[in-house]
Amino acid sequence: MKKFLIQCASVTLFVFGMMALVSKISDLKVFSAFDTISQALADTELTDYAFNELREDPTVEERIILVNFGTLSRREIAQQIQIISQWKPRVIGVDALFNCEGGLYDSINCPALLDTLGNLLLSDAIREAGNVVLGEKLMQTDSLAQFDSNESDSLETPDPMFKDYARLGFVTLPTDATHQEDVKISRTIYPQRIINGKREVAFSVRMAMLYDSLKAEKFLARNKEEEIINFRGNIEVRQLRIKSLKNDETGTTNFGTMFTVVDVDEVMSGKVSPDLFKDKIVLMGYLGDYVGHPAWEDKFYTPMNKKLGGRANPDMFGPVVHANSVAMILNEDYVDEISEWQKYLFAIVTCFLTVALFITIDEKLPIWYDALSVIIQIFQIITIMGIVIMLFAKFSLKLDLSVTLLATALVGPCYDILKSIQNEISHRLTKRREQV
Repeated sequence: MKKFLIQCASVTLFVFGMMALVSKISDLKVFSAFDTISQALADTELTDYAFNELREDPTVEERIILVNFGTLSRREIAQQIQIISQWKPRVIGVDALFNCEGGLYDSINCPALLDTLGNLLLSDAIREAGNVVLGEKLMQTDSLAQFDSNESDSLETPDPMFKDYARLGFVTLPTDATHQEDVKISRTIYPQRIINGKREVAFSVRMAMLYDSLKAEKFLARNKEEEIINFRGNIEVRQLRIKSLKNDETGTTNFGTMFTVVDVDEVMSGKVSPDLFKDKIVLMGYLGDYVGHPAWEDKFYTPMNKKLGGRANPDMFGPVVHANSVAMILNEDYVDEISEWQKYLFAIVTCFLTVALFITIDEKLPIWYDALSVIIQIFQIITIMGIVIMLFAKFSLKLDLSVTLLATALVGPCYDILKSIQNEISHRLTKRREQV
């Protein structure tokens, strides 16, 4: 029995040693020739299938109203805010950064400065509403940026004439994109950050605070650097021409509308009922030049994208990502994860038990070992993947069992390699004894 346990432990250690070696080789990009294949799957996670296929269609989130401001000027956005504020919403969030990019305050680099009256009107509208949340951006100084860190040590904020009359929340979402034009994948948010000794909170958290401070503080009390967004729905408005296409790859999700959406002209012309906005969170932002416009600006790939593998069209505008985050906070519908030590403990235990089973089969049924070991590995991998997907779909529990899956896949080859090495060493030692 002791010899059996030692052999199980030896093979398990060999499996994890091979995993470490594979990880090092991957870091060196030895397999860069296969980048086209890896890139097609790199941005896909197992739980994306649960987002896409297994969850029920969402009910409309009645507490959040999305308003598209399209390509309106600051003067026209001011009119939107004035009209909406008369309808008594509890919070008005504006997913925009009203400043001059790069700090260049001249009419050539910042054309918005030309409309002096429009800027004054926007400032007055924000002040008179009294419940407006504006966006700001997490930034890095040059000294921090050189370290390629995810940390932030500064903020890009709206101009004083706007931010002095509003609450602020950073709209920065964790993505791997370096530039605005790059592919942006949204899965998580930063709930809060400490910048220059002061706590700054996310745009969605700030809106939730003004609507229900207890639930917002409960969310922040989880004290996680990043929170997985529990996406529940999108806005699903398509042009009739696009809808009639046989192979629809417009980048939309498999789920219907979760949020009520009001387009630009509907607010300005008063075509909507004031009761729709009363005591609600109104989230204003860019949702295309018009609702249904297939724009890519401020649009993200999310786990709800109907095309899981490879690059589809981005499926969700930034304001809708923030709306999903607010809904998650208000519904206390968080995604929980297992800790790092639990990931590795599960992987080690699973690997050890699999090795024990393989050794037993090899000793008792050597003729059937090859066939049975492959069947067992396939069954294990499918079972583990199924558990990950179902737990996420039913209980919003994300099990990161990638280490377990890799260890399971390597058990068979590693056992064969180690057994061959051990047999060769034993043969050489036996031959040496005979010679002596």
